[in-house]
Amino acid sequence: MTNSDGKTTAHYDDGRKMRLNKAIASSGHCSRRKADELIAKGEVVVNGVQIRTLGTQVDLQNDVVTVSGKRLELIDPSRKQHLYLALHKPPGYVSTARDPQGRKIVLDLLPKSINQQRVVPIGRLDYDSEGLLLLSNDGSMIHALTHPSHQVEKTYQVLVQGRVTQDQLRIMRRGMTLKEGEKLAPTRVAIAGMPAQKTWLQMILIQGLNRQIRRMCRDLGLRVIRLIRTREGPVDLQGLASGTFRYLRPSEIRELSAYDRRPESGEAPGPTSNA
Repeated sequence: MTNSDGKTTAHYDDGRKMRLNKAIASSGHCSRRKADELIAKGEVVVNGVQIRTLGTQVDLQNDVVTVSGKRLELIDPSRKQHLYLALHKPPGYVSTARDPQGRKIVLDLLPKSINQQRVVPIGRLDYDSEGLLLLSNDGSMIHALTHPSHQVEKTYQVLVQGRVTQDQLRIMRRGMTLKEGEKLAPTRVAIAGMPAQKTWLQMILIQGLNRQIRRMCRDLGLRVIRLIRTREGPVDLQGLASGTFRYLRPSEIRELSAYDRRPESGEAPGPTSNA
């Protein structure tokens, strides 16, 4: 590897190498052309050394690459890798890999390099809902997090029209039955704010019935104005702008992987959407 003066700064005898601009693009950070511009501007650092030479090779297994101070997750496209992502879904997107109606899907928010790794949403947020959505290509993780017996906690901020009464809160807390006949587990719910003629609720659920929160509110005479998922298990939405994504931290992946080791009931998993 050479620095901007053409001097050798590192050499590796093993590991998979790739051109620096391709490695940056494969990480999902930007396109190759944009990566070349960043390299030329001196925004790219490899192992603590500023790189300005186009065509520089990096070792995907050993090199540390940062762009504008942000460390990149280097992806080796030659081997199957499990990816784990947190996406801030905006309203107006469908949480599926494809949509027969031609609406925008959440995968449209990811770079091509990541979509080539065949990630899919873990569970769902409905079209009008927003907030945290996990994605992965790890089948075992997807199965574990969507299996109803594992009861992964999910936290939501829900804005409803009008004032919520203590009676309505008590009904949700003790476990209500929807008008379709489905019995719900108790919901942890509290008032989080009361702007003019509206109420913010914080709701923590362990079930994943289709449109569960909206149906709960409907049956209690509450109209949902906005619904945001802010946490799922150990992963939260903090610091993630709408329409953007990040890779899960190793600690988050470890905690989520623990669900895969839990015993399952006989209930079959399926697509879930509390919201």
